[in-house]
Amino acid sequence: MDKSADQKRAVQYLYPPIDPFDQRMMDVGDGHQIYVEQCGNPTGIPVVVLHGGPGGGCSPAMRRYFDPRVFRVVLFDQRGCGRSRPHAAVSHNTTWHLVADIERIREALDIDRWVVFGGSWGATLSLIYAQAHPEAARFLVLRGVFLMTQAELDWFYGGGAGKFWPETWARFVDPIPEDERDNMIAAYHKRLFSGDLAVETRYGRAWSAWENALATIHSSGMSGESPGDYARAFARLENHYFMNAGFLDFDGQILAHMDRIADVPGVIVQGRYDMICPPVSAHALAQAWPAAELRMVRNAGHALSEPGISAELVRVTDMIAEAEA
Repeated sequence: MDKSADQKRAVQYLYPPIDPFDQRMMDVGDGHQIYVEQCGNPTGIPVVVLHGGPGGGCSPAMRRYFDPRVFRVVLFDQRGCGRSRPHAAVSHNTTWHLVADIERIREALDIDRWVVFGGSWGATLSLIYAQAHPEAARFLVLRGVFLMTQAELDWFYGGGAGKFWPETWARFVDPIPEDERDNMIAAYHKRLFSGDLAVETRYGRAWSAWENALATIHSSGMSGESPGDYARAFARLENHYFMNAGFLDFDGQILAHMDRIADVPGVIVQGRYDMICPPVSAHALAQAWPAAELRMVRNAGHALSEPGISAELVRVTDMIAEAEA
């Protein structure tokens, strides 16, 4: 089936756009203000949506996976990205700051327990948040699992994925001198935090282009050029987190702490041909999490917008709605 027909088929699974009924900037301390919005049913099932990146920001499209009659949907831009301020800032910006921000939002909105919905880095953050606050997580919906391990970083930034996309990988490594290519994350870090806005933007676009080009199963290996301010913020935040191994205490921490949420139910939606977050992580997570169901989507890659991924996520949220009815 051609790509356009497949996309049209997926539209039937997506709910119509929902306008927010509440938008606010929340002061979370440390000089940071984060953008928070609510949409859907103010008395519905609460769900918090955790976007990817780090640094991706939320978008109106993320509202469309939830029946607006049933769900009270909370979205926010994590520190340093989207409409949160200061833009592209990495000071006081760690995984644990984000976990604290999520709890601050939950308490400010007077929500007892909520569904936690996240993909890619959002799946990482969902797991870490739930492990820190299992009493607040009523269900996890995860997509494109990333466990923040060195093996996953080595796959994507050490040439593993590049073996499937050699021409795209070449564009990513070409701006870096040969004697620095043994650590691409560190090499880009040097330039993304150079203090020269033009340099940071140029390398931000190159960093973002590598990831964007591999997001969908239909990719040609090329990606459009992202707006400079978005690409710079995305790349700086993502690189900052990866340079610091996600600010976790040890490699493999998420799987090691799965006993903390052993009884929290969840569904993992994973694209079979995800080149950014390969299925081995989703499989390992499912093996360590008895209360979860792994749904492997054939003919799908990484992106939230992939037709098969979108359809499966809506089936999951509809399942939650039916169970809560």
